[in-house]
Amino acid sequence: MKLEILGSGCTNCKKLMAVTEEAVRELGIEDAELVKVEDFAQIMAYGVMSTPALVIDGEVVVSGKVPSKAEVSSLVTTALAEQG
Repeated sequence: MKLEILGSGCTNCKKLMAVTEEAVRELGIEDAELVKVEDFAQIMAYGVMSTPALVIDGEVVVSGKVPSKAEVSSLVTTALAEQG
């Protein structure tokens, strides 16, 4: 599972990274790859107009806000079930 945090490195981008790391750790997902994407061209390639954004396995699931840890956990769990 690949989780990408899209953003310029702003405070909210850092918060999203921390929340995502914590959610993944609590879910016990050891093979998750967390990647910080700060390159504007890469962010635009996803069609994201507002950061921070969370991308799970190539799909933008949150954009323009910092979701709660519970929201991130739910999104990750749903993505894992779909991989199933």
